[in-house]
Amino acid sequence: DLCSGAQRNSPINQCILLVSSAKLKRKKNWFGTTFYTELTADGEIKKTAKSIDFWNVTPQTTLEFRVWSHHTLKADALLGRATVDLKQALEIHNRKLEKVKEQLKLSLENKSGMVQTGELTVVLDGLVVEQEALTNLSSSATSKLKWEQRKDPHGRTYYVDHNTRTTTWERPQPLPPGWERRVDDRGRVYYVDHNTRTTTWQRPTMESVRNFEQWQSQRNQLQGAMQQFNQRYLYSASMLSAENDPLGPLPPGWERRVDSNDRVYFVNHNTKTTQWEDPRTQGLQNEDPLPEGWEIRYTREGVRYFVDHNTRTTTFNDPRTGKSSVNKGPQIAYERSFRWKLAHFRYLCQSNALPSHVKINVSRQTLFEDSFQQALFHGKFIDTGFSLPFYKRMLSKKLTIKDLESIDTEFYNSLIWIRDNNIEECNLEMYFCVDMELLGKVTSHELKSGGSNILVTEENKEEYIGLMAEWRFSRGVREQTKAFLDGFNEVVPLQWLHYFDEKELEVMLCGMQEVDLADWQRNTVYRHYTRNSKQIIWFWQFVKETDNEVRMRLLQFVTGTCRLPLGGFAELMGSNGPQKFCIEKVGKETWLPRSHTCFNRLDLPPYKSYEQLKEKLLFAIEETEGFGQE
Repeated sequence: DLCSGAQRNSPINQCILLVSSAKLKRKKNWFGTTFYTELTADGEIKKTAKSIDFWNVTPQTTLEFRVWSHHTLKADALLGRATVDLKQALEIHNRKLEKVKEQLKLSLENKSGMVQTGELTVVLDGLVVEQEALTNLSSSATSKLKWEQRKDPHGRTYYVDHNTRTTTWERPQPLPPGWERRVDDRGRVYYVDHNTRTTTWQRPTMESVRNFEQWQSQRNQLQGAMQQFNQRYLYSASMLSAENDPLGPLPPGWERRVDSNDRVYFVNHNTKTTQWEDPRTQGLQNEDPLPEGWEIRYTREGVRYFVDHNTRTTTFNDPRTGKSSVNKGPQIAYERSFRWKLAHFRYLCQSNALPSHVKINVSRQTLFEDSFQQALFHGKFIDTGFSLPFYKRMLSKKLTIKDLESIDTEFYNSLIWIRDNNIEECNLEMYFCVDMELLGKVTSHELKSGGSNILVTEENKEEYIGLMAEWRFSRGVREQTKAFLDGFNEVVPLQWLHYFDEKELEVMLCGMQEVDLADWQRNTVYRHYTRNSKQIIWFWQFVKETDNEVRMRLLQFVTGTCRLPLGGFAELMGSNGPQKFCIEKVGKETWLPRSHTCFNRLDLPPYKSYEQLKEKLLFAIEETEGFGQE
């Protein structure tokens, strides 16, 4: 591009401008993309097919470059913009622009701020200005505003900061006194408050600073009032607590403090160090010191436990010896008694049956649901049952989005993506309405009243995800499910089943298979473990020592069902096809085992002992809720 020009009462100047190259952070299109540069001189825009054109400019002109991507079938897209202040360039290069290469940072405004989109290389040549003329320009430029208001080709107003050569959609406001705007090494803008020597990412305003100062003043007044209130007592609270402390006063040079989370720590002013341990209790026991970051605490019952501040976890096991501080007496914890529940259910069935009375009503409309409730009533097994979420519905339990993973993995992953991403930035334009195709006919279903007109946003997307999951569970089967539960309830009241969970209900209907341990071991794969790893040896030892009920529940925990295929473990199926039973090394020894029922995978942490592995596995199997819960 060639630019030359003159201004009234100013000498004629000429500047040759060449757009050399551009580096754009943009993916390539399959059909190729045409890029072009648009030049604006003091707000004057010219669009022409020629590569050479003329503008009326002066040495104080600001040149703005806009790089566009040309598309045949849709509107051109703006890729970035950059500005060049000729006056500043002349000052930097001693009033001469002779083949000066400038590398300009292309940037674009979005919702998160200015984003760098590439670099544009231009060459300035042929412009020479005398010192006197440049001085006059500088004196006249100081009277001008540092910001400028402009309009883009679409009529939208934006603002240009000639100091930083950036643009913004928001109207600029002056910073409060004592504040400064800076840019870090990554191009992020932050603000420095020289009054308090602090920094922030948010642009301060006069109102925000005034509100903060008012709050700070009120807080100082309140603290002063509290100090005056405490002085009304003869002894301060700290002195009273020190006198009533059974351990006595602290050693000389020590101080007890409390942090912002109400945790007590101790300061040694002699060595200028801090620690969690009370110096008065150290040395009372002949024990080694705790590892760095550990602390001893006591429960309300006086049981000692240990806090690891490095990982923010607690344990009853001493990190120095590995021994538990819990009394090894009789266990008071919850113990699952499936046999007792089953015996109680059988008693209810027998006690509510009429003696010497047999009545069989066969109906085509209720044959399906009657067969299930008769099987449960008489203790007969059904080869093919339902999914675990359906059993949860029979027990009147609330279904969650996690239950959806075992039914429709793709639908579940879509909802998780919506939950974890900003949908407003993606412009998805989703509404509280869903389309469903049934027998070639597409019907629309509103998730809530007037949902077809309610746009999904970041504020209401949690409600949208919950309604979508509920709709997926009942899609096309709402009437059938109601008929099934009504027919089931005619013989066996559903409240009789409420002390079972969904996994136990599946066992009652489908029965309990005899697990072939040799077939299980033969068709198991390992990740980050080997067959000879001590955790794997302990795992199979645990499986051998347990009865068939626990093995079934372990299988149910990992695969999501208590039934094996006809071919045994070799025929196990996952969400993506055949998937063998898998054990993967994941996590730390303080974690619980986790399961991925869609992939028949067990995440087994590297436990240090067999007792720890057994305890964690039993806890995970018995106490788990849903799928993949830790």
